[in-house]
Amino acid sequence: MSQIEVLCVGDVVTDAFIRLLDDRAEVIENANGNKKLAMDFGTKIPFDHVEVLEAVGNAANAAVNFARLGFNTGLVSNAGEDRDGRGIISHLKKEGVDTRFVTLNPGKSTNYHYVLWYKDERTILIKHEEYNYHWPHLRKNEMPKWIYFSSISQHAMEYHDELVESLERHPEIKLAFQPGTFQMEAGVERMKHVYARTELVAVNREEAVYITGGEHDNLDDLFNRLHALGPKIVVISDGPKGSYASDGTNRYSMPLYPDPAPPFERTGAGDAFTSTFVASIIRGNTIDGALQWAPISSMNVVQHVGAQKGLLTEHELAELLKKAPSTYHPTKI
Repeated sequence: MSQIEVLCVGDVVTDAFIRLLDDRAEVIENANGNKKLAMDFGTKIPFDHVEVLEAVGNAANAAVNFARLGFNTGLVSNAGEDRDGRGIISHLKKEGVDTRFVTLNPGKSTNYHYVLWYKDERTILIKHEEYNYHWPHLRKNEMPKWIYFSSISQHAMEYHDELVESLERHPEIKLAFQPGTFQMEAGVERMKHVYARTELVAVNREEAVYITGGEHDNLDDLFNRLHALGPKIVVISDGPKGSYASDGTNRYSMPLYPDPAPPFERTGAGDAFTSTFVASIIRGNTIDGALQWAPISSMNVVQHVGAQKGLLTEHELAELLKKAPSTYHPTKI
């Protein structure tokens, strides 16, 4: 087999998208600006339809994106030895993702999430199964050039230690880290060895504040605090305000790529953005060049249902970049 260029690591799930009818739910906002999805209680509620998407999750979405962009890509993950687990393997193979490190666990169920899809937003009901997490033994010819590490179960904290120990034995491998909920909740002290080994970290602005304790309105402070943890490249996305990137010396802001139509469904926009940014860096781009690639991918993903249908090839990205308006360019900050 060809050498894996990018090995993605994280939990994989099957998502059932339940499209809610506009008149059967509503969003309630309290005085603090917190929003809740509300539906009638204790009754039967009609819905529009269901779409089941296999082999999704932060790392799996990234793996499919890297494969679409022409990389030899693999996934390290766990699933149950059941119909959903076999469906995940089949889907990944169809997308050109190497599945030799996806373990099907006997007697376990595959992670199955329910996505309440209301208008263009989604609320996800999640439950992570408790698998026997162990970092695989990689032979010399299986060593990737990059590892892309993302969301994993709260039951797998020792797995982080095994990963870092493996990386310490192979300093030539670069690590991109897109921390998930449980990894952020574990705290900087527990995760400091991961951040210290990271080449590139990507978070949104609220996550940057949560991780570092920095000031929300002080972007330089957030960059400085994240760099101080170890990452050489820091990427911070900021919703409709666009995104920012820093290599410790240069810092840039980037607007969104214009949407051709209102977003249809937003799942996976962050995965598409981050993995496309990393792909551009692997290809040899500078951070300002990578910032031009990434928003195009997330723009196209939100025009489709789920995190993978709208992922683009490198040629398609290049064609859309040619069509970008004159305002679509990075600005040094």
